[in-house]
Amino acid sequence: MKFLAAFLILFLTVLTNCRSQDDMALLDEDRVETEDLRKKRYKLPKIDLSHWKVTIPEGQGKGGAISVEPPEILDYGTNETLKPYMYNDSTSGALVFYAYPTTATTANTKYSRSELREQMEAGNDNVNWTFAQGGTLKAKLAMDEVTKDDEGKYHKVIILQIHGRLTNEQRNLIGQKDNNAPPILKVYWHNGKIRVKTKVLRYPGVSQEGILHEEAWTDDEGHTFEEEVGFGKFNIEIKASDGKLVVVLNKNEFAVYDDVNIKRWGIFENYFKAGNYFQSRDEGSYAKVKFYELSVEH
Repeated sequence: MKFLAAFLILFLTVLTNCRSQDDMALLDEDRVETEDLRKKRYKLPKIDLSHWKVTIPEGQGKGGAISVEPPEILDYGTNETLKPYMYNDSTSGALVFYAYPTTATTANTKYSRSELREQMEAGNDNVNWTFAQGGTLKAKLAMDEVTKDDEGKYHKVIILQIHGRLTNEQRNLIGQKDNNAPPILKVYWHNGKIRVKTKVLRYPGVSQEGILHEEAWTDDEGHTFEEEVGFGKFNIEIKASDGKLVVVLNKNEFAVYDDVNIKRWGIFENYFKAGNYFQSRDEGSYAKVKFYELSVEH
């Protein structure tokens, strides 16, 4: 009888332990499945910010817009100054750039921006590239939200640029107070389509010193791609090489520039820009641009 009682106690103990182990295993499986589900739901943009600085619509007046460089920009998710203007949409896996009209702008514009500026050497604006050295930018992005003007048309947003820059020697040669040169390329989101504008010389015979002045250049007529991207995702590739510039939309449409204007532009240094350079001062206007992927090669 004692033997039977002991056997029953041992059997129940083993059974209880097995059930406990089974329950723990089920809990572990549930925990793993929950973590996997969270990982699938939480997406991050494919963007390395270690060679970009950002300028936002925050600061004091014209020329006083705040910029944040590497390595501080890498902590944008917890940076209280940046968070309103540059943040992750973890549902779609995008980096969102938000801009609206403020009094804080860069020195040579009336418009506000939440925009990245390429830095080939992190924290240094003085290291840039020429068309002879070449550069390729690839981006996947989308217009998320944008307001309309009084005529019911969407406000324009510059989403990508190649900006020119004078070397210190060029700046001193023409007696300019800063190193600013015009943007050779501006890529707009305009009423659901992608529009490209470049610079052309006002007088093709201008001297090598003369073309260093911003007044020597003006906008071309522009080119609008046929495809309507609307508020959906789209891909843009920009290729700059010696005497040539190519802009590609969704690997399907091409804008090619290889005339005398691009060839003579080779005198300038350049850098890429990407984000939300908002082209309106209308009260209550704003835009949000989503970047899913962004990369640069030289």
